[in-house]
Amino acid sequence: MRRRDFIKLLGGVATMWPLAARAQQAKPAIGFLYFGSRAINPGLPEFAKGLREIGYIEGQNITVEYRFADGQRDRLQSMAAELVRRGVAVIFAGDTVAAAAAKAVTVTIPIVFWIGADPVKIGLVNSLGRPGGNVTGVTGLTSELLAKKMQLLHDLAPMVSVVGVLANPANPAAAADTKEALESARSLGVQVHVVSASSGPEIDAAFGTLTQRNAGALVLQGDPFFTTQFEHLIALAARHALPTIYYNPIFVKNGGLMSYTTNIPDQYRLAATYVGRILKGEKPADLPVQQATKLELIINLKTATAL
Repeated sequence: MRRRDFIKLLGGVATMWPLAARAQQAKPAIGFLYFGSRAINPGLPEFAKGLREIGYIEGQNITVEYRFADGQRDRLQSMAAELVRRGVAVIFAGDTVAAAAAKAVTVTIPIVFWIGADPVKIGLVNSLGRPGGNVTGVTGLTSELLAKKMQLLHDLAPMVSVVGVLANPANPAAAADTKEALESARSLGVQVHVVSASSGPEIDAAFGTLTQRNAGALVLQGDPFFTTQFEHLIALAARHALPTIYYNPIFVKNGGLMSYTTNIPDQYRLAATYVGRILKGEKPADLPVQQATKLELIINLKTATAL
């Protein structure tokens, strides 16, 4: 090879190398933040499906930084801050407390959430139609389903005159949920006892209180912490022979009586399409919060027969 040709070849390689390096660096990263563990997250496959629908495949043209707090609330803030430091392009928050933690650490990085609560009531967005700021997403509005859950329990056990509601006081939607439960109970002519728990021992104590107050059924408030405690809660409901309605099918699949909720995996898919649209240049403030329209009542017939 002539010297002149060799120099040209080296020049071409030198030009291509930084271009290739920049192409690798340009691959956007998505931060995935979740209060619970990977094993109990119901939406991971559908989240990936939603990204594919809009042209993004993990490992090909995007990366995903997963952060699971494994039920430890105090880890969420530091995990969210770590995602900000890593410079992710979008943060997806898979539950209420994860969304609140993400919003607390950034006002610039777009945040897409899936939550069961009303995002306006808990201060995540200004309105459903015009979220404003850097936050938008999908809501299952499971809090708004409490009245229907109360009615379903009443239909199942019409002789029950005392119903318990288990709430987590650390959940920003707890107060609104409690108010709705009390209003629903009055319309049905039943008495409600609200008990609170934000730890395993407090859950045990709450069931003991419900037994003392002669509760004949239980409504479980939607809460990420309770999801991490699903086995514990199912066992206590069985031990106390307490018909319980849940907010997540994972309870029913593992022996709980029934759940009434929106299709959570499908909502993860919808949220993922919002993540993709933001990666393509749209702004969270311009993307209205999507509301679930599909509801599912699931009953464990074996548990129902045992009760």
